[in-house]
Amino acid sequence: MAPETRGPAMHAFIASLYPICRSITGDGLRETLGRIGKHIPLTLYHVQSGKSVLDWTVPLEWNIRDAYVKNAAGERVIDFRAHNLHVVNYSLPVRAKMTLAELRPHLYTLPDQPDLIPYRTSYYTPTWGFCLAHNELVKLQEGEYEVCIDSMLAPGTLDYGECVLDGTCPDEVLISCHVCHPSLADDNLSGIAVALELAQRLQSTPHRLKYRFVFIPGTIGSITWLAYHQDAAQRVKHGLVLTCVGDAGGFRYKRSRRGNATIDRAVEHVLKHSGLAHQVIDFFPYGYDERQYCSPGFNLPVGCFMRSQHGTFPEYHTSADNLDFVRPQALGESLETLWRVVHVLENERTMLNLAPQGEPQLGKRGLYEGLGASADRRGYELALLWVLNQSDGTHSLLDIAGQAELPFDVIVRASDALVWAGLLKDANSP
Repeated sequence: MAPETRGPAMHAFIASLYPICRSITGDGLRETLGRIGKHIPLTLYHVQSGKSVLDWTVPLEWNIRDAYVKNAAGERVIDFRAHNLHVVNYSLPVRAKMTLAELRPHLYTLPDQPDLIPYRTSYYTPTWGFCLAHNELVKLQEGEYEVCIDSMLAPGTLDYGECVLDGTCPDEVLISCHVCHPSLADDNLSGIAVALELAQRLQSTPHRLKYRFVFIPGTIGSITWLAYHQDAAQRVKHGLVLTCVGDAGGFRYKRSRRGNATIDRAVEHVLKHSGLAHQVIDFFPYGYDERQYCSPGFNLPVGCFMRSQHGTFPEYHTSADNLDFVRPQALGESLETLWRVVHVLENERTMLNLAPQGEPQLGKRGLYEGLGASADRRGYELALLWVLNQSDGTHSLLDIAGQAELPFDVIVRASDALVWAGLLKDANSP
Protein backbone atom coordinates (compact mmCIF):
# COMPACT_ATOMS: atom_id res chain seq x y z
CA MET A 1 0.00 0.00 0.00
CA ALA A 2 2.62 2.57 -1.09
CA PRO A 3 1.34 6.13 -0.48
CA GLU A 4 1.61 7.01 -4.16
CA THR A 5 -0.60 4.06 -5.18
CA ARG A 6 -3.95 4.98 -3.64
CA GLY A 7 -3.47 8.65 -2.82
CA PRO A 8 -4.61 9.95 -6.24
CA ALA A 9 -7.74 7.76 -6.17
CA MET A 10 -8.68 9.07 -2.72
CA HIS A 11 -8.06 12.64 -3.85
CA ALA A 12 -10.32 12.09 -6.87
CA PHE A 13 -13.09 10.82 -4.59
CA ILE A 14 -12.70 13.90 -2.41
CA ALA A 15 -12.98 16.06 -5.53
CA SER A 16 -16.26 14.35 -6.46
CA LEU A 17 -17.75 15.13 -3.02
CA TYR A 18 -16.33 18.62 -2.61
CA PRO A 19 -19.10 20.61 -4.42
CA ILE A 20 -21.94 19.08 -2.37
CA CYS A 21 -23.54 21.31 0.27
CA ARG A 22 -23.74 19.04 3.30
CA SER A 23 -25.14 19.65 6.75
CA ILE A 24 -26.10 17.54 9.78
CA THR A 25 -29.32 16.60 7.94
CA GLY A 26 -30.71 16.93 4.45
CA ASP A 27 -30.24 16.01 0.81
CA GLY A 28 -26.52 16.79 0.68
CA LEU A 29 -25.83 14.37 3.53
CA ARG A 30 -27.92 11.67 1.87
CA GLU A 31 -26.20 12.18 -1.47
CA THR A 32 -22.81 11.80 0.21
CA LEU A 33 -23.86 8.58 1.94
CA GLY A 34 -25.21 7.32 -1.38
CA ARG A 35 -21.86 7.85 -3.08
CA ILE A 36 -20.01 6.08 -0.27
CA GLY A 37 -22.49 3.19 -0.57
CA LYS A 38 -21.50 2.65 -4.20
CA HIS A 39 -18.10 1.38 -3.03
CA ILE A 40 -18.79 -0.55 0.19
CA PRO A 41 -21.85 -2.29 1.67
CA LEU A 42 -23.54 0.50 3.64
CA THR A 43 -26.59 0.12 5.87
CA LEU A 44 -28.47 3.41 6.11
CA TYR A 45 -30.35 4.57 9.19
CA HIS A 46 -32.99 7.33 9.27
CA VAL A 47 -34.05 8.86 12.61
CA GLN A 48 -37.08 11.15 12.63
CA SER A 49 -36.87 14.81 13.66
CA GLY A 50 -38.00 15.30 17.25
CA LYS A 51 -36.75 11.93 18.49
CA SER A 52 -34.97 12.04 21.85
CA VAL A 53 -31.40 10.73 21.69
CA LEU A 54 -29.72 10.69 25.10
CA ASP A 55 -29.99 14.33 26.29
CA TRP A 56 -30.48 15.71 22.77
CA THR A 57 -33.31 15.95 20.24
CA VAL A 58 -32.95 15.19 16.54
CA PRO A 59 -33.34 18.59 14.83
CA LEU A 60 -35.48 19.60 11.90
CA GLU A 61 -34.11 18.71 8.49
CA TRP A 62 -32.44 21.54 6.59
CA ASN A 63 -32.21 21.90 2.83
CA ILE A 64 -31.16 24.82 0.66
CA ARG A 65 -31.72 25.55 -3.03
CA ASP A 66 -30.16 28.98 -3.51
CA ALA A 67 -28.97 32.06 -1.65
CA TYR A 68 -27.61 35.46 -2.62
CA VAL A 69 -27.25 39.11 -1.82
CA LYS A 70 -27.86 41.43 -4.79
CA ASN A 71 -26.89 45.07 -5.03
CA ALA A 72 -29.01 47.83 -6.55
CA ALA A 73 -27.76 46.87 -10.01
CA GLY A 74 -29.06 43.31 -9.57
CA GLU A 75 -25.55 41.81 -9.29
CA ARG A 76 -24.95 38.91 -6.91
CA VAL A 77 -22.30 40.31 -4.58
CA ILE A 78 -22.60 37.19 -2.38
CA ASP A 79 -23.52 34.01 -4.19
CA PHE A 80 -24.18 30.55 -2.72
CA ARG A 81 -23.78 29.07 -6.20
CA ALA A 82 -20.18 30.28 -6.32
CA HIS A 83 -19.25 28.66 -2.97
CA ASN A 84 -21.53 26.96 -0.50
CA LEU A 85 -19.60 28.36 2.47
CA HIS A 86 -21.17 31.72 1.63
CA VAL A 87 -24.29 30.77 3.62
CA VAL A 88 -24.31 30.16 7.36
CA ASN A 89 -25.18 26.47 7.51
CA TYR A 90 -28.73 25.85 8.77
CA SER A 91 -29.80 29.43 8.02
CA LEU A 92 -33.50 30.24 8.25
CA PRO A 93 -35.22 31.21 4.97
CA VAL A 94 -35.09 34.93 4.18
CA ARG A 95 -36.54 37.13 1.43
CA ALA A 96 -36.13 40.83 2.14
CA LYS A 97 -34.73 44.16 1.05
CA MET A 98 -32.55 46.01 3.52
CA THR A 99 -29.86 48.61 3.86
CA LEU A 100 -26.20 47.70 4.30
CA ALA A 101 -26.46 48.74 7.96
CA GLU A 102 -29.32 46.28 8.46
CA LEU A 103 -27.45 43.56 6.59
CA ARG A 104 -24.09 43.92 8.35
CA PRO A 105 -25.01 42.05 11.59
CA HIS A 106 -25.69 38.99 9.40
CA LEU A 107 -22.33 39.10 7.57
CA TYR A 108 -19.34 37.09 8.84
CA THR A 109 -15.73 37.57 7.75
CA LEU A 110 -12.17 36.90 8.91
CA PRO A 111 -10.42 40.28 9.14
CA ASP A 112 -7.09 38.55 9.90
CA GLN A 113 -7.48 36.37 6.77
CA PRO A 114 -9.18 38.88 4.48
CA ASP A 115 -9.18 36.74 1.32
CA LEU A 116 -10.86 33.69 2.87
CA ILE A 117 -14.51 32.77 3.40
CA PRO A 118 -15.20 31.45 6.93
CA TYR A 119 -17.36 28.41 7.71
CA ARG A 120 -20.17 29.15 10.18
CA THR A 121 -23.18 27.17 11.41
CA SER A 122 -26.39 27.88 13.35
CA TYR A 123 -27.63 24.34 14.00
CA TYR A 124 -29.30 24.99 17.35
CA THR A 125 -29.80 28.79 17.30
CA PRO A 126 -32.45 29.86 14.76
CA THR A 127 -30.90 32.67 12.71
CA TRP A 128 -29.52 33.38 9.27
CA GLY A 129 -26.38 34.82 7.78
CA PHE A 130 -23.81 35.02 5.01
CA CYS A 131 -20.04 34.48 5.04
CA LEU A 132 -17.66 36.27 2.71
CA ALA A 133 -14.08 37.38 2.35
CA HIS A 134 -13.38 40.52 4.36
CA ASN A 135 -11.90 42.18 1.27
CA GLU A 136 -15.28 41.72 -0.44
CA LEU A 137 -17.16 43.14 2.54
CA VAL A 138 -15.21 46.42 2.44
CA LYS A 139 -16.16 46.83 -1.23
CA LEU A 140 -19.90 46.88 -0.46
CA GLN A 141 -21.43 50.29 -1.06
CA GLU A 142 -24.19 51.94 0.93
CA GLY A 143 -27.63 51.37 -0.55
CA GLU A 144 -30.43 48.82 -0.69
CA TYR A 145 -29.73 45.10 -1.06
CA GLU A 146 -31.95 42.20 -2.01
CA VAL A 147 -31.40 39.28 0.36
CA CYS A 148 -32.53 35.74 -0.40
CA ILE A 149 -31.92 32.45 1.38
CA ASP A 150 -34.10 29.83 -0.29
CA SER A 151 -33.87 27.23 2.46
CA MET A 152 -36.33 25.04 4.34
CA LEU A 153 -36.42 23.72 7.89
CA ALA A 154 -39.04 21.00 8.26
CA PRO A 155 -39.64 17.62 9.91
CA GLY A 156 -37.48 15.01 8.22
CA THR A 157 -34.71 12.62 9.20
CA LEU A 158 -31.17 12.48 10.47
CA ASP A 159 -29.29 9.99 8.30
CA TYR A 160 -26.12 7.99 8.87
CA GLY A 161 -24.49 4.87 7.47
CA GLU A 162 -22.67 1.80 8.76
CA CYS A 163 -20.42 -0.69 7.01
CA VAL A 164 -19.89 -3.78 9.16
CA LEU A 165 -17.21 -6.29 8.16
CA ASP A 166 -17.46 -9.47 10.22
CA GLY A 167 -14.38 -11.23 11.54
CA THR A 168 -13.74 -14.54 13.24
CA CYS A 169 -14.17 -13.10 16.75
CA PRO A 170 -16.83 -10.77 18.16
CA ASP A 171 -14.47 -7.99 19.31
CA GLU A 172 -15.14 -4.81 17.32
CA VAL A 173 -13.02 -2.01 15.92
CA LEU A 174 -14.97 1.24 15.46
CA ILE A 175 -13.83 3.61 12.69
CA SER A 176 -15.85 6.83 12.75
CA CYS A 177 -15.81 9.94 10.56
CA HIS A 178 -18.15 12.91 10.21
CA VAL A 179 -19.88 13.54 6.88
CA CYS A 180 -21.69 16.80 7.58
CA HIS A 181 -19.39 19.64 6.51
CA PRO A 182 -19.94 21.39 3.16
CA SER A 183 -16.96 22.20 0.91
CA LEU A 184 -14.12 21.49 3.35
CA ALA A 185 -11.64 19.01 1.89
CA ASP A 186 -9.41 18.14 4.85
CA ASP A 187 -11.83 18.60 7.73
CA ASN A 188 -14.46 16.10 6.67
CA LEU A 189 -13.74 14.68 3.21
CA SER A 190 -10.23 13.35 3.85
CA GLY A 191 -11.52 11.22 6.73
CA ILE A 192 -14.31 9.86 4.55
CA ALA A 193 -11.94 8.96 1.71
CA VAL A 194 -9.37 7.23 3.94
CA ALA A 195 -12.06 5.34 5.89
CA LEU A 196 -13.61 4.17 2.62
CA GLU A 197 -10.27 2.97 1.26
CA LEU A 198 -9.47 1.19 4.53
CA ALA A 199 -12.85 -0.57 4.46
CA GLN A 200 -12.31 -1.69 0.87
CA ARG A 201 -8.88 -3.05 1.77
CA LEU A 202 -10.29 -5.00 4.73
CA GLN A 203 -13.07 -6.41 2.53
CA SER A 204 -10.47 -8.19 0.41
CA THR A 205 -8.21 -9.28 3.29
CA PRO A 206 -8.88 -12.03 5.86
CA HIS A 207 -9.19 -10.50 9.32
CA ARG A 208 -9.82 -11.69 12.86
CA LEU A 209 -11.62 -8.67 14.31
CA LYS A 210 -14.99 -7.23 13.36
CA TYR A 211 -14.82 -3.74 11.83
CA ARG A 212 -17.63 -1.21 12.06
CA PHE A 213 -17.24 1.90 9.87
CA VAL A 214 -19.63 4.67 10.89
CA PHE A 215 -20.32 7.68 8.63
CA ILE A 216 -22.24 10.21 10.72
CA PRO A 217 -23.02 13.92 11.06
CA GLY A 218 -20.81 15.46 13.75
CA THR A 219 -21.89 15.45 17.42
CA ILE A 220 -25.61 14.75 16.94
CA GLY A 221 -24.69 11.77 14.75
CA SER A 222 -22.44 10.06 17.30
CA ILE A 223 -24.94 10.82 20.07
CA THR A 224 -27.70 9.24 17.96
CA TRP A 225 -25.50 6.24 17.13
CA LEU A 226 -24.72 5.71 20.82
CA ALA A 227 -28.40 6.01 21.72
CA TYR A 228 -29.50 3.40 19.16
CA HIS A 229 -26.47 1.05 19.16
CA GLN A 230 -25.60 0.52 22.81
CA ASP A 231 -25.16 -3.23 22.31
CA ALA A 232 -22.60 -2.62 19.56
CA ALA A 233 -20.90 0.05 21.67
CA GLN A 234 -20.32 -2.50 24.43
CA ARG A 235 -18.41 -4.70 21.97
CA VAL A 236 -16.00 -1.95 20.88
CA LYS A 237 -12.48 -2.96 21.96
CA HIS A 238 -10.63 -0.41 19.83
CA GLY A 239 -11.76 2.73 18.03
CA LEU A 240 -10.58 5.70 15.99
CA VAL A 241 -12.14 8.94 14.82
CA LEU A 242 -10.56 10.02 11.52
CA THR A 243 -10.36 13.69 10.58
CA CYS A 244 -7.93 16.09 8.86
CA VAL A 245 -5.85 13.23 7.44
CA GLY A 246 -5.11 14.73 4.02
CA ASP A 247 -2.91 17.77 4.66
CA ALA A 248 0.89 17.89 4.62
CA GLY A 249 1.31 18.34 8.39
CA GLY A 250 2.83 15.73 10.68
CA PHE A 251 0.62 13.17 12.36
CA ARG A 252 -1.27 13.93 15.58
CA TYR A 253 -2.85 11.27 17.74
CA LYS A 254 -5.20 12.17 20.57
CA ARG A 255 -5.39 9.39 23.13
CA SER A 256 -8.68 7.96 24.33
CA ARG A 257 -10.04 9.05 27.70
CA ARG A 258 -8.57 5.83 29.14
CA GLY A 259 -5.12 7.02 28.07
CA ASN A 260 -3.48 3.61 27.90
CA ALA A 261 -5.94 1.52 25.91
CA THR A 262 -4.60 -0.96 23.37
CA ILE A 263 -5.55 1.42 20.53
CA ASP A 264 -3.53 4.19 22.20
CA ARG A 265 -0.45 2.02 22.55
CA ALA A 266 -0.87 0.57 19.05
CA VAL A 267 -1.04 3.97 17.33
CA GLU A 268 1.83 5.35 19.40
CA HIS A 269 3.97 2.30 18.56
CA VAL A 270 3.26 2.55 14.84
CA LEU A 271 3.99 6.28 14.77
CA LYS A 272 7.20 5.83 16.77
CA HIS A 273 8.54 3.32 14.24
CA SER A 274 7.17 5.08 11.14
CA GLY A 275 10.02 7.54 10.71
CA LEU A 276 7.41 10.27 10.11
CA ALA A 277 6.92 13.46 12.12
CA HIS A 278 4.27 12.95 14.76
CA GLN A 279 2.95 14.07 18.14
CA VAL A 280 0.83 12.22 20.69
CA ILE A 281 -1.45 14.27 22.93
CA ASP A 282 -3.65 13.43 25.90
CA PHE A 283 -7.43 13.32 25.74
CA PHE A 284 -9.40 16.52 26.30
CA PRO A 285 -13.21 16.86 26.13
CA TYR A 286 -13.36 19.02 23.01
CA GLY A 287 -12.86 18.25 19.35
CA TYR A 288 -14.68 15.65 17.28
CA ASP A 289 -16.86 12.65 18.05
CA GLU A 290 -14.24 10.99 20.26
CA ARG A 291 -15.60 13.16 23.08
CA GLN A 292 -19.01 11.46 22.73
CA TYR A 293 -17.58 7.93 22.53
CA CYS A 294 -15.32 8.75 25.50
CA SER A 295 -18.06 10.35 27.64
CA PRO A 296 -17.95 8.76 31.12
CA GLY A 297 -21.17 6.78 30.64
CA PHE A 298 -19.58 4.92 27.72
CA ASN A 299 -15.81 5.49 28.14
CA LEU A 300 -15.02 3.62 24.94
CA PRO A 301 -11.37 3.13 23.92
CA VAL A 302 -11.60 5.59 21.01
CA GLY A 303 -8.81 7.97 20.03
CA CYS A 304 -8.64 10.62 17.31
CA PHE A 305 -6.22 10.19 14.40
CA MET A 306 -5.26 13.38 12.56
CA ARG A 307 -2.51 15.12 10.69
CA SER A 308 -2.79 18.87 11.42
CA GLN A 309 -4.87 19.28 14.55
CA HIS A 310 -8.25 20.99 14.21
CA GLY A 311 -8.26 24.67 15.05
CA THR A 312 -4.46 25.00 14.87
CA PHE A 313 -3.86 25.64 11.15
CA PRO A 314 -4.90 28.75 9.21
CA GLU A 315 -6.93 26.86 6.60
CA TYR A 316 -9.20 25.29 9.23
CA HIS A 317 -12.91 26.04 8.67
CA THR A 318 -12.21 28.41 5.78
CA SER A 319 -12.40 28.31 2.00
CA ALA A 320 -8.62 27.61 2.00
CA ASP A 321 -9.43 24.03 3.10
CA ASN A 322 -9.84 23.17 -0.55
CA LEU A 323 -8.69 20.53 -3.03
CA ASP A 324 -5.21 22.07 -3.26
CA PHE A 325 -4.76 21.84 0.52
CA VAL A 326 -5.30 18.07 0.48
CA ARG A 327 -2.34 16.10 -0.91
CA PRO A 328 -2.52 12.62 -2.50
CA GLN A 329 0.81 11.71 -0.87
CA ALA A 330 -0.50 12.69 2.57
CA LEU A 331 -3.69 10.67 2.06
CA GLY A 332 -1.58 7.66 1.09
CA GLU A 333 0.63 8.02 4.16
CA SER A 334 -2.43 8.23 6.39
CA LEU A 335 -3.87 5.08 4.85
CA GLU A 336 -0.59 3.18 5.12
CA THR A 337 -0.15 4.22 8.77
CA LEU A 338 -3.68 3.12 9.65
CA TRP A 339 -3.11 -0.20 7.88
CA ARG A 340 -0.11 -0.77 10.15
CA VAL A 341 -2.30 0.00 13.17
CA VAL A 342 -4.79 -2.59 11.90
CA HIS A 343 -1.92 -5.09 11.62
CA VAL A 344 -1.06 -4.51 15.29
CA LEU A 345 -4.68 -4.93 16.42
CA GLU A 346 -5.08 -8.09 14.34
CA ASN A 347 -1.93 -9.72 15.75
CA GLU A 348 -1.93 -8.47 19.32
CA ARG A 349 -2.13 -11.41 21.73
CA THR A 350 -0.61 -12.78 24.92
CA MET A 351 1.64 -15.82 24.59
CA LEU A 352 2.91 -18.52 26.98
CA ASN A 353 6.44 -19.96 26.96
CA LEU A 354 6.23 -23.77 26.92
CA ALA A 355 9.88 -24.17 27.94
CA PRO A 356 10.23 -21.52 30.64
CA GLN A 357 12.96 -23.16 32.74
CA GLY A 358 16.16 -21.72 31.36
CA GLU A 359 16.62 -20.56 27.82
CA PRO A 360 15.73 -23.23 25.24
CA GLN A 361 18.41 -24.05 22.67
CA LEU A 362 17.37 -22.16 19.55
CA GLY A 363 20.24 -23.23 17.31
CA LYS A 364 19.22 -26.89 17.13
CA ARG A 365 15.77 -25.73 16.05
CA GLY A 366 17.16 -23.62 13.22
CA LEU A 367 16.15 -20.37 14.88
CA TYR A 368 19.54 -18.92 15.83
CA GLU A 369 22.67 -18.09 13.81
CA GLY A 370 24.60 -16.13 16.42
CA LEU A 371 27.64 -14.01 15.57
CA GLY A 372 27.54 -14.72 11.83
CA ALA A 373 24.10 -13.17 11.43
CA SER A 374 23.39 -9.89 9.63
CA ALA A 375 22.19 -6.86 11.58
CA ASP A 376 18.56 -7.55 10.62
CA ARG A 377 18.94 -11.17 11.62
CA ARG A 378 20.48 -10.19 14.97
CA GLY A 379 17.48 -7.92 15.65
CA TYR A 380 15.17 -10.81 14.87
CA GLU A 381 17.14 -13.16 17.13
CA LEU A 382 17.00 -10.58 19.92
CA ALA A 383 13.22 -10.54 19.42
CA LEU A 384 13.17 -14.33 19.89
CA LEU A 385 14.84 -13.93 23.28
CA TRP A 386 12.55 -11.10 24.34
CA VAL A 387 9.43 -13.06 23.40
CA LEU A 388 10.59 -16.17 25.24
CA ASN A 389 11.54 -14.22 28.35
CA GLN A 390 8.39 -12.15 28.61
CA SER A 391 5.77 -14.69 27.49
CA ASP A 392 4.62 -15.71 30.95
CA GLY A 393 0.93 -15.15 30.23
CA THR A 394 0.94 -11.56 31.54
CA HIS A 395 2.70 -9.61 28.76
CA SER A 396 1.18 -9.14 25.32
CA LEU A 397 3.21 -8.92 22.11
CA LEU A 398 2.63 -5.15 22.04
CA ASP A 399 3.93 -4.95 25.63
CA ILE A 400 7.04 -6.86 24.57
CA ALA A 401 7.59 -4.71 21.48
CA GLY A 402 7.47 -1.60 23.66
CA GLN A 403 9.83 -2.98 26.29
CA ALA A 404 12.28 -4.32 23.70
CA GLU A 405 11.99 -1.15 21.59
CA LEU A 406 11.59 -3.30 18.50
CA PRO A 407 9.01 -2.98 15.70
CA PHE A 408 5.85 -4.98 16.33
CA ASP A 409 6.31 -6.83 13.02
CA VAL A 410 9.63 -8.26 14.23
CA ILE A 411 8.07 -9.41 17.51
CA VAL A 412 5.20 -11.09 15.61
CA ARG A 413 7.64 -12.90 13.29
CA ALA A 414 9.60 -14.12 16.30
CA SER A 415 6.40 -15.27 18.03
CA ASP A 416 5.23 -17.16 14.93
CA ALA A 417 8.60 -18.89 14.62
CA LEU A 418 8.55 -19.95 18.27
CA VAL A 419 5.01 -21.33 17.88
CA TRP A 420 6.20 -23.30 14.83
CA ALA A 421 9.10 -24.68 16.90
CA GLY A 422 6.74 -25.82 19.65
CA LEU A 423 8.15 -23.38 22.23
CA LEU A 424 5.23 -21.00 22.48
CA LYS A 425 1.44 -20.98 22.42
CA ASP A 426 -1.39 -18.50 22.74
CA ALA A 427 -2.05 -18.08 26.46
CA ASN A 428 -5.81 -18.09 25.81
CA SER A 429 -5.87 -21.31 23.77
CA PRO A 430 -6.74 -24.65 25.41
